[in-house]
Amino acid sequence: MLLSKIIKTLDDWCPPCDAEEFDNVGLLVGELQSEITKAVITLDITDDIIDECISVEANLIISFHPLFIVDPKTNDMDDRINKYIIRCLNDNINVYCIHTNLDNNSLGTSYQLGKILNIKNQSILINNENNKLKGIGTIGIMNRSMNDYDFLEFLKEKLNLKYLRHSKLINKKIKKIAMLSGSGSFAIDYAILKKADCFISADFKYHDFFKPNKKILIIDIGHYESERHIKETILNYLNKKIPKFACIIAKSKTNPVNYF
Repeated sequence: MLLSKIIKTLDDWCPPCDAEEFDNVGLLVGELQSEITKAVITLDITDDIIDECISVEANLIISFHPLFIVDPKTNDMDDRINKYIIRCLNDNINVYCIHTNLDNNSLGTSYQLGKILNIKNQSILINNENNKLKGIGTIGIMNRSMNDYDFLEFLKEKLNLKYLRHSKLINKKIKKIAMLSGSGSFAIDYAILKKADCFISADFKYHDFFKPNKKILIIDIGHYESERHIKETILNYLNKKIPKFACIIAKSKTNPVNYF
């Protein structure tokens, strides 16, 4: 199957123009006219992922997180990323990224997290200024309220978490839930403004945990843990739209964070 057909299918679902300005989505390595035999879906690109592609005879990586040859924060060349690109070129592996354009889909990354938690009546947490039907994060309602301690236990069980970080318990019933998969500290104030009882996201810094000020419970479940479900969402979409296309979820572990 031509790579151009696969990309059109993904772009129709999550147009690259919906990605955040800083992002690097779309075809990053390869040629549109490449004949694709199999695709591997992953959250990140690592040496192990490239090795896995070779072992299963796949020539397309569909990655959620993009490759940045130049670090957008420092403008320095990233030798690690450069090495991955050279490896993919040498082994004729194409690389396509679908990232914040999927985050900004109303049924995207955060919405899918909410589905796992059985959150009902989800709506967009932060609407796109130019298109109110799109935006990042979601907010919705649980079927029944829980006290904050029980909700933490529920979250760990539902998402198979060994650890999570949270702000001070506020002895409040949890029912209205805001979520933003990935780095979401910038959205704490939005969750408070929309009167959420709890905000689930990742990558909170030390001082972020002071922001709730008894108004909300914020929970950091981990960046990888908040997004890993999206691999299955991408797989299910491709299986539905291109049933005969061979694609699999990578087995290699890509989470760079380890716990002791």
